[in-house]
Parts: sequence; C-alpha cells; structure tokens
Amino acid sequence: MTIAQKVDLIYAVATSVTLAAKRATKSVPIVFYAGTDPVSVGLIENHRKPGGRLTGTYGVSTGVTAKRLELLKEMVPRLRRAVTLYSPDNPASQQSLKIAREAARQLKLELIERPVASVEELRAALRALRPGEADAFFYVSDAMVGSQAQLIIETARAKRLPTMFQERGSVANGALAAYGESFYTIGRLSAKHVQRVLLGADPGDLPVEQVDRLHFVINLKTAKVLGLTIPQSLLARADKIIE
Repeated sequence: MTIAQKVDLIYAVATSVTLAAKRATKSVPIVFYAGTDPVSVGLIENHRKPGGRLTGTYGVSTGVTAKRLELLKEMVPRLRRAVTLYSPDNPASQQSLKIAREAARQLKLELIERPVASVEELRAALRALRPGEADAFFYVSDAMVGSQAQLIIETARAKRLPTMFQERGSVANGALAAYGESFYTIGRLSAKHVQRVLLGADPGDLPVEQVDRLHFVINLKTAKVLGLTIPQSLLARADKIIE
C-alpha cells in the first residue's frame, strides 16, 4: 500500500488491511475495523486509550471460528472434510486457522488447508479442487479471501459444495450460511469515529469499541439446491432465513 496523495484520514477494514495502512504512513490518522483483538496483533496499545494514530472497532469473528465450524457440521451431517483458503502472512488468518484446527479435531473433521498469497493463487486453488476432495467450504478470517466471496460461492455452487462464511451479505449472494458480524453495524459504529477524528479529536484518545452482536443467517434456497434439510433446531436459532 502507498499513499499517493494527501488524505485527512484512512478507513481500513480488516486486520491485515489495517496493519498495511499503519506501515504505509507515519502521520495519517486511521480508523479501523479489525476482526480480531487489535492489541494482540500490535495495532494499538490498549482498548480504552489506544495511543498513536489509530482507533476504531473490533469484532469477535476470529474468536468464533470454532462456533462457525460447529454450525456448519450441524447443517451438513455428512461433513467429513472442509476446505479453507487463507493468506499465510495474515496474522488474523493464523489465529483463526489455529482455532479451526482444534475445532476440527474435536468434531472429528479433516480441515483441508490451502494457503493462497494472492487472488491469482486463490483462483487457481478453486480450479484445482477435485470432485469429492471436500464436502464443504469453510471460511477462516481473511480479508483477501473474503473479498473473493462471490467467486468462491459460484465455484462452490458449480461443485455442489455448501459454503459457510462470516458476513451475512454473502448468504444473500448464495452462500449456505454465515455466522459473524454485520458490516452494516460495523459501518455505523465506524462512522462515529471517523466523524470525531475529522472534527479534530485525537485517535489515540478515543476508546476502541467492540462489536459483539453476531448474526446467524441461513439460505434455504441454497440448501434445497444442495439437497440439504436444515434441522428445525437450527432454523429456530437463526437471526435471518432466506427462502
């Protein structure tokens, strides 16, 4: 990332993007959303008084990786092998992947890991998926992979693979399900920080807020195409059902 022109503020979405923005400039204020604890990856000093040029919001999408995999297993009882794509240099991905590995072990699932360092490698990995190699696609926290959600959904649909994502918008676009935060909610919270910084507040003095509202969304149209019957107990727990 390079700053080609003078800007008053950078708004960064995702842990890896925020880390890149922080490295790219030494003076521009940054408002961020991180899907993992920003203290643990060195973005800020602490939540109440972040210090430096950064403030914003963070979520628990990385922390609920195990729950996301559990929900996928409940929706797809035949699930034995789940494929996941991730950037090997992304610290949030590494945290999420570590949690996913332990969750897969406890659920007696095989996690098929495909490291992809670029969109080109991601596309190649999707093309290389062989019939029967995996029973579903499972998302671990990764901004680059998330940016290609529609491609993953379309490829998975062609290969008849259920898909479990983090952001609810992916379900409206054809994913089987998602469990995580709402980008709409994140945007509203972030806007408050952006406004205060642009009005002259010091980012280092603005407490970082946690987004703790999680959404579980299921697409029954996708389930029908895949020949899946979602248990009533899961439907009752869903925040939204697309029919």
